[in-house]
Order: sequence, then C-alpha cells, then structure tokens
Amino acid sequence: MPISTPRMLITTTAMRFSLYPFIFSLLPLFLFLIFLLKWLSITARAPRKNPPPSPRKLPLIGNLHQMGPFPHRSLHSLSQAHGPLMLLHFAATPVLIASSSSVARDIMKTHDLIFSTRPKWTICEKLMYTMKDVAFSPYGEYWRQMKNIFVLQLLSNKRVQSFRGIREEETAIMIEKISDFGSDVVNLSKLIVELTANVVCRAALGRKYEGIGGREGGARRGFKEALGELAELLGIFDIGDFVPWLKWVNRVNGVYGRAERLAKELDEFLEGVVEEHEGRERKVGEEGGQDFVDVLLEIQRENVVGIPLHRDSVKALILDVFVAGIDTTSTALEWVMTELLKHPQAMKKLQAEVRLIAQPNQPVTEDDLDQMPYLKAVIKETLRLHPPGPLIVPRESTKDVQVMGYDIAAGTRVLVNAWAIGHDPTLWDEPEEFRPQRFLNCPVDFRGHDFELIPFGAGRRGCPGIRFAMAVDELAVANLVHKFDFALPDGVELDVSEAAGINVHKKFPLLLVATPWSC
Repeated sequence: MPISTPRMLITTTAMRFSLYPFIFSLLPLFLFLIFLLKWLSITARAPRKNPPPSPRKLPLIGNLHQMGPFPHRSLHSLSQAHGPLMLLHFAATPVLIASSSSVARDIMKTHDLIFSTRPKWTICEKLMYTMKDVAFSPYGEYWRQMKNIFVLQLLSNKRVQSFRGIREEETAIMIEKISDFGSDVVNLSKLIVELTANVVCRAALGRKYEGIGGREGGARRGFKEALGELAELLGIFDIGDFVPWLKWVNRVNGVYGRAERLAKELDEFLEGVVEEHEGRERKVGEEGGQDFVDVLLEIQRENVVGIPLHRDSVKALILDVFVAGIDTTSTALEWVMTELLKHPQAMKKLQAEVRLIAQPNQPVTEDDLDQMPYLKAVIKETLRLHPPGPLIVPRESTKDVQVMGYDIAAGTRVLVNAWAIGHDPTLWDEPEEFRPQRFLNCPVDFRGHDFELIPFGAGRRGCPGIRFAMAVDELAVANLVHKFDFALPDGVELDVSEAAGINVHKKFPLLLVATPWSC
C-alpha cells in the first residue's frame, strides 16, 4: 500500500483546485445547451406561423417609404405584386391590407367581432372628443350603446323619412340659385356643399348655419373649409402612433396644433348649439318637430341608455352626423356630377329617364325616385369608382386569428381598400370605365351585404347613415339633370384630380354653365 507523502498531497490538492476554473467555464455552455433543447422541444410542439405575403421592408420605418400621397393607390399597386392580402409594417406596427371582396368578407363578416375595434389614433382623439363618437370609438359597451342611439333614434328609416320636406325644400333652393346665374359660370361644388350642410343643419341642429363659429351671415369660416381641414387632418399619417418616441414630429410641424385649434372651433360651435337647444322649449312628442340634438338631450335627461350620456358624448355624436352627413354626402354628389359631365351619353340617358317620369315644370319629388333605375345605377357606379373614403376606417384585431389561411396576430391593424375592390378586374368588366348600365338588373348593392361594393363599409362598423346620405344625393342629382343641361365653360377642361384626405374630394371645384331645359 503506497504511502502518501506531504508533497503528493499538495500536488493532488493543487490539481483539484486547478480544475475548478475549467468546470466553471463550461457551465454557461451547459446551461445554454439545456435552454436550446428546451426551446427546440417547445418549437416542435407549437404550430408554425404562416403570415401573409409581405413586400420587403426597411429597418426602423418598415414599409412607410412605399406610401404615396394617395395611399389607396399605393396599396393597390403593392397588392398587384403581392396579392389581395398583404402584411405591411408601418415602423414596428403590423398592418393587414385587404384588397379583394373575398378577403373583405372574411374580415368584416366571418371574423367581424375580432376585427371590430379601432386602433389608437392621436389626431382623431384630439378632434373627436377622445373618440367618444360612434365612427372612431373602440369596440365595447360604450360603442354598442352609442351605435344603438344612432340606429334606433337618429337614423331610423322613420326618422329619415320625417326629414323629406327639408330635403325637397333645400334642393329647390339650390335649383333656384343655379337659375339665378343665367349664362354665368356656376361653382356647383360650392352649391352642393351648401345643400348638404343646410339639410344636415336643419335635420340635426334645428336650423341653418352658414359655417363654424356663428349664425347666418356671421360665421368665421364656412363648413366646406372647416370640414375640408378635418378630412385632411384625419388623413394625415401620424408617425407618433407607430413610433412613440417620434411623436414630437407632428408637434413640431404644426399638425397637432392645427388639430387642437380646429377641435376648439368645432367644440365652441357645438357647445353653442347645445346651449341653444337647452334654452328653448322642446317639442317633445312631435317627432317631425324634433331634430337630432333634441333627441340626444331627451335621451340624456331621461337616462334611457345603459350608460350615462355625458356632454362630450352628445357633442361627439352630433359631430359624427355633421361630418358624415355633409362631407361624405357632398363628396359623393360632386363625383356623380363630374362623371356625368365626363360622359355625355350617360348624362343624356339619365336626363331622358328623369324627364320622362317627372312633371315637366315641377321639381322631382322623392315619390318619383323609385321609378328611376338608371339614376340609382349612376350613383352605384360612381361609388364604385370614387368611394368617398377609399380606405375603410382602420380596424384592429383583438386576438390571434386566421384569415384566408394566414395567421394574423392580435393587435394587427387592418385597412380594407374599398377603392381597390371597386377597380378589381376579376369582379368588374373594364373596371376603369364609367358604365352605369352594369348595375341595371344587378343585385349588388352598397349597403354592406355585397362585398364587391363597400363604399360605406360593412359589418358592425358599417356606416349607419346610408339612408340619409342616399336620400339627399338621389333627390339632388335627379333635380339637377331634370332642370338643366350642363356644359363646361369655354376653354375649360374637366379636371378629375383627387385631393388627399380621409375622404377623397375633387382637387378643384366643379365649374359649369347651366342652361335651363325647356320641354
């Protein structure tokens, strides 16, 4: 048996201690291998993600560099290369783009509930009472109650019909104004905005207003200017919503300042309207005598909804009616008249229909409109080519979901390109051509059931004001083409350029010479 000497013990102990650094150096590698094996086992069990096709993106900004001044056109071009369902990234935020009727149906019908909320939108929060309105508020109990007020109280078929006299009277006033111009050039765009503003003001607010900030004759600026700025601001891309540390950009360039000033102007106007209604005797019980503000204040006073209707909520709902009723309606009407001027044969065919049905020396009434299928086809065709809001107001997914077989993560924004769907050659023969006859004996409609034509959206977040808007537009178009023959001024060409904004207006006003028709 060997005998250990002190030298041998010292040597063995030294070797043991010299191994410790080596063992400790291997420990991180050992732990990493355990972590890697664990991760691989989890990955093997988890389903593989299948995201939609995406164009290449740049660091930090993602696909923002591919958005032009008219996003609906930029997104349409991208979809032709990458398909009708694309996933873009605006900075780090995923944005799903739907450019076909089948994708739109999957989002707004099959998975409507999952895609029914709205994303955070700083400019909209500044302009729309922190999104207390119906159009922009997030999905939830508050939104459901406000939507019920719109559908059941403000924009029901019965109430829309109760304003028939206002529509017919204001249309007759517009026709008279055009007649007063004689052979002079008429700014039809301006008169169209006046018509829609007067109808909306009388129906929603109880009387006419010339513009924001004053009574008739004393306004600081007109509705066209104020609503034009509102549409422009809502259409501005806010980099701060996608890259929070860049929020200072729109503060420095004045966008937030403009939004805050406009919001203050609108609030002062609406506050004056509400105070005026509170100070007068309400015609409760006389439905024909109640305007929208009367109804809202009655609901507030009697607390008939499930949640309190605060002052800002009342003003936000009025602003919704105001913006959609004037801006969207006048935009659609302006494009209808533009397309008719651009296509004289369609104008003549519509005039022949209207002049056959209506009395020669009498205005067209709403009783006549149901006998005018070509008129309705003209309006549908215009909405196909020129949806007032070409990109449906953004939605956001509330949970993970599959759309058309692709995996979409919760928190993904969604843009449905109604303009692209209206120009889809797989749905429409010669989609760039204005051909109203395509809608004669065609069941496709724009009320949210047929996803080939969705200018007003669809599903839970579809626009509830379609009846109101169409009642104004149909009556106005019928009376214009019934009473006048239109021509462009000498030396003037028809300009169909678009102006940027959440609603796409004509860039330049529609200037015409109107000659009274004599039978």
